[in-house]
Amino acid sequence: MLETYYFEQGNSILKVLAYFSLFSYPVTKEELQLFFDREINIVELTQSLAKLKSSKLIFQHGNFYSISDNPDLYDRRIKGNAHAATLLRTAYRISKFLFRFPFVRAVCISGSLSKNFADENADIDFFIITKRGRLWIARTMMHLYKKMTFIAGRQHCYCMNYYIDEEALIIEEKNEFTATEMITLLPACGSLKMIDFFNSNDWVTKFYPSYAHKNFNSITAAKDSRIKNKLEKLFNNKSADWIDDYLMRVTKRRWKLKEDKMKLNQNGQRLGLSTAKHFCKPNPEFLQKKILKSYLNKLEELRKKWDEIQQKEKSIFLN
Repeated sequence: MLETYYFEQGNSILKVLAYFSLFSYPVTKEELQLFFDREINIVELTQSLAKLKSSKLIFQHGNFYSISDNPDLYDRRIKGNAHAATLLRTAYRISKFLFRFPFVRAVCISGSLSKNFADENADIDFFIITKRGRLWIARTMMHLYKKMTFIAGRQHCYCMNYYIDEEALIIEEKNEFTATEMITLLPACGSLKMIDFFNSNDWVTKFYPSYAHKNFNSITAAKDSRIKNKLEKLFNNKSADWIDDYLMRVTKRRWKLKEDKMKLNQNGQRLGLSTAKHFCKPNPEFLQKKILKSYLNKLEELRKKWDEIQQKEKSIFLN
């Protein structure tokens, strides 16, 4: 029974390390506990880690664990964490500014920065929740402002790449990728709406049970500006419904052309946007699908090694 228990814990540890290996990111014991697919205390986790380390399936450098015995990865993480600490201050300041745009109800920091990592070329990514039926007006205003940031070379600070409105709080794609992105979101503005969002996506606890214990009381509220309130009143009519639909159609056509031409971003990733009345997000057929496929391949490779080690140990015990 004890061997079966450690086998199950070992599989769970490998799942976490396999996923973060795709981003060359070693993790701490506490992070492992957060991303575990079952409830586990720190003592049990420490024992399971020791067994995997003795089997040379995982490696430890300082406080970090990885499936790769590469010291450069650990140095990279430490430097990335330090740079993220600086960049996060900027991100929170920008979040308060973005919250002042009409119809914005919540702003979160997302992407690698939300996981406390940033390399020298890191963008500041944002997840935005808007008023029901006004997503495209809000997004267009925000992206018109972003156009001006290119003049000062600050466009990488305003990567507003995921929008939903109050009608679409539940994330459609329910998998390891979306679950990981969700539990690492850093809420910046819009406390009440973010609590609604997290409560609407309690499915994430099926992937990460410890997430159910997260305390959202620390999410700060933000005040609306007078200009924001006036602009929202201006667009509170039937004409604004038509404008919002029109802006959605225009954006959809423009991004369809980019997809057809198979354009790539500066990181070499295929550009694509999934759009509808109540959401605007990166096309899951591209990056998300690619990561999940690589994750499953890496996990299968590790599980085979783990099974082989378990079979050898069982044979030695029986003999």
